Amino acid sequence: MSKYNVVDLFSGVGGLSYGFSKMPEFNILAANEIEKDISIAYTLNHPNVAMLNCDINQLTEEKFQEILKGRRVDLIVGGPPCQSYSTLGKRQMDERANLFMQYKRILTILNPKAFVFENVSGILSMDKGRLFERIKSEFESLGYQLKYKLLDAVDYGVPQHRERVILVGVKGENKFEYPQPTHGEGLKAYVTLEEAIGDLPEIKSGQTNNSFDSSVSNDFLNFVRNTNETMTEHSAPKNGEHLIKIMEALKDGQSKDDLPEELRPKSGYGNTYAKLWWKKPSTTITRNFACPSSSRCIHPRDSRAMSIREGARLQSFPDDYKFYGSDGMKRLEIGNAVPPLLSKVIAEQMLIALENS
Repeated sequence: MSKYNVVDLFSGVGGLSYGFSKMPEFNILAANEIEKDISIAYTLNHPNVAMLNCDINQLTEEKFQEILKGRRVDLIVGGPPCQSYSTLGKRQMDERANLFMQYKRILTILNPKAFVFENVSGILSMDKGRLFERIKSEFESLGYQLKYKLLDAVDYGVPQHRERVILVGVKGENKFEYPQPTHGEGLKAYVTLEEAIGDLPEIKSGQTNNSFDSSVSNDFLNFVRNTNETMTEHSAPKNGEHLIKIMEALKDGQSKDDLPEELRPKSGYGNTYAKLWWKKPSTTITRNFACPSSSRCIHPRDSRAMSIREGARLQSFPDDYKFYGSDGMKRLEIGNAVPPLLSKVIAEQMLIALENS
């Protein structure tokens, strides 16, 4: 029987919910997501969770009373949209950068025992570090003891370097302990691209093939294939002839600076028009993981942009996890998510902390 009731704010497609949903001790009562298609995707995967598809500003005490029906909330999880904080984009102290105050407002209404606030590493240096200090101060004013740490998803079996700040607040003594890495130096080797997507069939630009190329051969595939005999979304984006020539000219891990002069694009950052490494984890994937002109995302073996299924695999989403909307929307759902394998270890540690307090 569930002991702890959870609400997920800024839920996205449900990557952070995933770990909590797989533990019988947690019961996710409600989730909030502003984008309609993303909220539908969340509900496809978490059908028993009440979805509040609206701007978080519209979540009132009355609305929660209607949904919760007298049940207390023990834990709030979630992280405001990270575009304002990201070191990849234009960093702005705009309205989105202050969405943590809406998070605080919901904490005030629901008064949970604990919360998990997740965001990109750039939040630590935003506004010369003043923003994060303010966030901590606002949460502490509600009586929460705080701990925070920068975790890299690759250390927990995700085939991708993806740093996230995990800020945990607990009323009373904060006994939350951050999960110990399971992969890395002296531990299991990092999960490589080959191990994560090598069982998917070779396809070229514009092609689709939803059959598996080989059987399960490692722990990661055992997790994502999930006894699933079928697969979807393994379609390569259709690209023009010139881009295909660029992708085919690159060797493993190379970028546009390694291209012959006649093929080299005149613009683009150092990590654009670049191949991933077959024998290493991926770099951080974003919503642009099918767009070589915007990110390092060229398949090292097949010399093409990544399929939606491959993007989902690099985030550690199981093959039966559903995405919804246009292809661009599905890539947004995947690129903005917390990797399920990371959420799993956070949920496990949060259970221990709640039990101990």
